[in-house]
Amino acid sequence: MASSYDYDEPSYDNRSYPPSSQVSDVAYDPNFVPDSVKTFVVHLYRHIREKNVYEIHQMYEGSFQRLSERMFRENPWPSVEAVAPYVDNDHVFCLLYREMWFRHVYARLSPTGRQRIESWDNYCSLFGVVLHGVVNMQLPNQWLWDMVDEFVYQFQSYCQYRAKLKNKTEEELQLLRQYDQAWNVYGVLNYLQALVEKSMIHQILEREKEGLEQFTATDGYDYEGGSNVLKMLGYYSMIGLLRVHCLLGDYRTGLKCLAPIDISQQGVYTIVIGSHISTIYHYGFANMMLRRYVEAIREFNKILLYILKYKQYHQKSPQYDQILKKNEQMYALLAICLSLCPQTKLVEENVSTQLKDKYSEKMLKMQRYDDEAYAVYDELFSYACPKFITPSAPVLEEPLTNYNQDAYRLQLKLFLYEVKQQQLLAGVRSFLKLYSTISIGKLATYMEVDEPTLRTILMTYKHKMHAVDSDGKIIPNADVDFYIDEDIIHVVESKSAKRYGDYFLRQILKFEEMISELDRVKLD
Repeated sequence: MASSYDYDEPSYDNRSYPPSSQVSDVAYDPNFVPDSVKTFVVHLYRHIREKNVYEIHQMYEGSFQRLSERMFRENPWPSVEAVAPYVDNDHVFCLLYREMWFRHVYARLSPTGRQRIESWDNYCSLFGVVLHGVVNMQLPNQWLWDMVDEFVYQFQSYCQYRAKLKNKTEEELQLLRQYDQAWNVYGVLNYLQALVEKSMIHQILEREKEGLEQFTATDGYDYEGGSNVLKMLGYYSMIGLLRVHCLLGDYRTGLKCLAPIDISQQGVYTIVIGSHISTIYHYGFANMMLRRYVEAIREFNKILLYILKYKQYHQKSPQYDQILKKNEQMYALLAICLSLCPQTKLVEENVSTQLKDKYSEKMLKMQRYDDEAYAVYDELFSYACPKFITPSAPVLEEPLTNYNQDAYRLQLKLFLYEVKQQQLLAGVRSFLKLYSTISIGKLATYMEVDEPTLRTILMTYKHKMHAVDSDGKIIPNADVDFYIDEDIIHVVESKSAKRYGDYFLRQILKFEEMISELDRVKLD
């Protein structure tokens, strides 16, 4: 089925940026360093040496973005060789500067094949220093998250770039042959895994459960003069591993990598909004693909409610467009999950209202399981899924073809196959909702099938409405269950406990919105 969404759009993992333009050599001198850039690097270098996290954060989130907007909209920043003399040629600072330099090129321009490979080399050097050197810095969590997030994004981007062979120049093909180890999937996984292991983050989180560590209470910072860099990169690498495994279609391994982080609690991953959203998006998607719909619905509901309440505070953030995009994708995934496994009691009223506004018509179509329903499932999945990758190196022999969509098509096919298997379950469920007991013969008549077919459908319902959790336990997904005793179906409807807290939270939220509306009213 053709999707109505262009899966192949050149986007920053669905991040919105100004239209990209090829890196231009005209009027751009990589060795010219404007005074404002000199001031920026000198101050940033001093603050890093002084471990002044607050000032580093202000410069990283504020000054860097403002200078990029004002002076480098269509050109890269000055080269690292040009700025090095102003920062004592400090090796580690130069690696950090290049990390930001490449990120700017990816976000606002179009990186060349050589720049992609140079960025890989820079990450290898930077992570090499963190893993094998003595790093005596404190960096803001936002920067450390962006580092891991960008590392995974550039890997994904390189896999997509490498898989589009049709229009590659001979020079680009030669680069692919020469640097066939650049952005190698094993290299990427090894760096992330090495950061997790060297940081000993698993042990830190275990010790925290026993009250022996203050990792979450201090937001991962070290207030005794040490460094937060290795342990926070290790922490965020667990989320990076989840994302990489989702891109590869290995959902079980991805969830296993995230297991040390208890996402039912507030944690360090919730401090940086990009980290919070990426974690829940990939966690929810992986659970959906493993048929753990209840878990996916529960977490999508929580994060969508959070975005609803707090998105106005992030309007000036460089990540704002990405927040909105991921928000829309998660509503699409929530619509899919609720169509396959109706669990409306798990969805908070404000989220439910938003969902109805966006997808009520499509959700009605998805309940029908005809060709139109499959088209909607196809459309929503294609819009909301990660940009799957084929990690293997291409075969650089004629004829050259594009295979960048192969991994996506495979995941879509597997997903639609799962949907097809569930096409009769909606009918069974609607009848079971009406009865507390009914004979198999009677239900078969209503459904216009014979008894052996109905028994098969009921077995399918049992199978599809249960999933295996990460501990290997079988967990139910259905809000309606049943058992059969002597050809009589006995229906058991799950009763959810009333949550009075939710009611009061909803009212508080409504009153807060009313008060902010009233505050905006100007009286003559």
